[in-house]
Amino acid sequence: MRSWLDSLRDTLQVESSKRALKSLRSWKNLRLFLIYRITLSLALLFFFFSKTGPDFLGQHSASLFAFSATLYMGLVMVGTVFWYWRSPKADQQAAVMVFIDILAITLLMHASGGIQSGLGILIAISITIGSVMMGGRASLLFAALASLMVITDQIYASLTHIYPTRFIQAGFLGSLYFTMALIAHVFSRRIGESEKLAEQRARQLENMARLNDHVIQHIQTGVLVVDQHLRILLINAPARRLLGTPDAAIGSPLKRASKELTHMLIRWKQDHNRECPPFRINAHGPELKPRFNALEAGADGRVLVFLEDHSRLIVQAQQMKLASLGRLTASIAHEIRNPLGALSHASQLFDESPNLNPADRRLIEIIQSNSQRVNQVIENVLQLSRRDPGKPRAIPLTAWLRDFISEQEQDHELPPGVFSLQVEPESINIIADPGQLRQIVTNLCNNAREHASREQPLRIRIIGGKVTEFDDPVVDIIDNGPGIPREVARQIFEPFYTTHNKGTGLGLYIAKELSEANRIELEYIPGPTGGSCFRLHFYNWNHEVS
Repeated sequence: MRSWLDSLRDTLQVESSKRALKSLRSWKNLRLFLIYRITLSLALLFFFFSKTGPDFLGQHSASLFAFSATLYMGLVMVGTVFWYWRSPKADQQAAVMVFIDILAITLLMHASGGIQSGLGILIAISITIGSVMMGGRASLLFAALASLMVITDQIYASLTHIYPTRFIQAGFLGSLYFTMALIAHVFSRRIGESEKLAEQRARQLENMARLNDHVIQHIQTGVLVVDQHLRILLINAPARRLLGTPDAAIGSPLKRASKELTHMLIRWKQDHNRECPPFRINAHGPELKPRFNALEAGADGRVLVFLEDHSRLIVQAQQMKLASLGRLTASIAHEIRNPLGALSHASQLFDESPNLNPADRRLIEIIQSNSQRVNQVIENVLQLSRRDPGKPRAIPLTAWLRDFISEQEQDHELPPGVFSLQVEPESINIIADPGQLRQIVTNLCNNAREHASREQPLRIRIIGGKVTEFDDPVVDIIDNGPGIPREVARQIFEPFYTTHNKGTGLGLYIAKELSEANRIELEYIPGPTGGSCFRLHFYNWNHEVS
């Protein structure tokens, strides 16, 4: 909903900007028309009063010419004030200016001896300019009014005999007005069609650019475009997240976001066949796999960079490995469980015999104990191989951990105080499959209970928070046991490795496998004063709960 509103707001802003640009263009055109009219009025006044212009100016009535030219100059100045105020609209002001020009130039033409003065051509210029500015809407009206004024002047001259009449020339002049008006009308219509086509093309390009930007910003792959100076021209949100630089700006150097990626790009430019190995931005960051594509020919052109989270490929390989393991363990379980069940059942029957001596009874206990251990191994392996791919979803961490602790206390009849919980901030939200996350944390807690110290009560602290440097959620499960020796710490996640005589060696291995399947890093952190800390690092976190 928010993205739709943002898109609507952007569209309205674009349309408003287009209208503002069109209005600004109209006012600029009107300013040019005003400059022409000011120049014309000043020239008429200068040539008339300085006696340096043509002799026909005001030859019939000098007083009428002086009055009309001065009045015309005053009306032009008034029009300049209205243009400065931006009121009324530009096209309305243009129409008024054309009407004033027709009236004023007709009076000046009459004062200069009529059509033979040649001033009537100036009316054609005003009609053409005004018609173009108004989009050809009133062009014929302007031409009709101007023709009527010219013919009226000739009729008046014919009746009063003040100067010779030229009706044929007046007819040609009227035809010129209509011709210029029609040309301006056609020209304006074509300009309008061109503007509409340009706006349509611009809108299509804008929509395509917006669609491309939406796709680029919402795909899971990081995308960057780098210029020949190794400056960022484009970067999407996944690239910022993968590089750990949420504030990476357009135009900033690539090395500011990642020096390692910059060096790899430089080496790739030297040899396009070079294979780019995965790399990490930092010790706790995801493993990234870059791909480079040249957008332009030559070594100095722009380069398109794709960044992929290499852990996804690892997860896919892990899924394939688990699928193969599932098929293998299913066949093994079928072959082992039947004889194992028969062996266990026979030992139970033998145990019921009243004639057993203590040594035989001890042997039976060993058989039953190891049968249960083998059965537990089979159950754990089947549990790992049969698990579903999982359905990750957003999980409120604090509430989920509280429910988990409550279930653990009830299932294992633990006294109060064994578990302690601390999450800061409490609004952390993570992404994982709830069932698989429960199995991970359960295995870690079971490991803490199995290896608990007998000298002090069991204590399990669960601490949730965020890594300050990268803002990633983490969960630490800390016990007060004896800890794990440094020389064997690297082997604890290997299958069937255990230091407990009754352990299967699969609990931590299953927790590790499930963590990788959910894109969670499970690591062991030795305690400075004893005890063990297992950290779950969530790279695929979502956001805080609102």
